[in-house]
Parts: sequence; structure tokens; C-alpha cells
Amino acid sequence: MKIAEQYNLSEQDIDRIVEMAWEDRTPFEAIEAQFGLREAEVIQLMKQEMQLRNWQKWRARVQGRRTKHLQLRNTGVKRFKSDQQRSISANRISRKKYK
Repeated sequence: MKIAEQYNLSEQDIDRIVEMAWEDRTPFEAIEAQFGLREAEVIQLMKQEMQLRNWQKWRARVQGRRTKHLQLRNTGVKRFKSDQQRSISANRISRKKYK
């Protein structure tokens, strides 16, 4: 079963997860907090959504990258928040308005 079907993700959700996974400073924990996908599931989703060569490039780049894991990153690395990232308030994720 595909991850998108398992978690009932919309196209916008998938696009945002892929975008967050590509961002160097967005840790996997942020994706898990916002969408509920663990690191292994994000990796699987990326493999399902990307062409094999692009996935291989992404995987080689993020594997072992300190900024993708909160516990490994230096204290000097601040949280990066994209303008497109949805805010979390009152334990609910506010919906972004797509045009």
C-alpha cells in the first residue's frame, strides 16, 4: 500500500512533504509532527513520488545529514520555517489556502 493512501494524503500534502524533505534545515521530526509520517515513511514516500535517479540523489544527500535530525544537529542551527509551512496551533494543523 502506498504511504499517501495509508495516511490519506492530498496532492498538496504530498507536495509539501516532498518540499520539506528537500529542505536541509527541516528535520524529519517536523514532518512527523505535522503529517504523522516517521522518517522511514518519508523515505518510502519520496521513493514512490520521485524518479529513481532523483530519489537516489536526495537519499545520498540527506543520509547522515545532521540538520535532518534534531538530536544530531548543532545548537547553532536554528529552526528554518518556510513561508509555505503550515502553522500548528491548539494541537490542530491549520489548513493552508491553496489557490
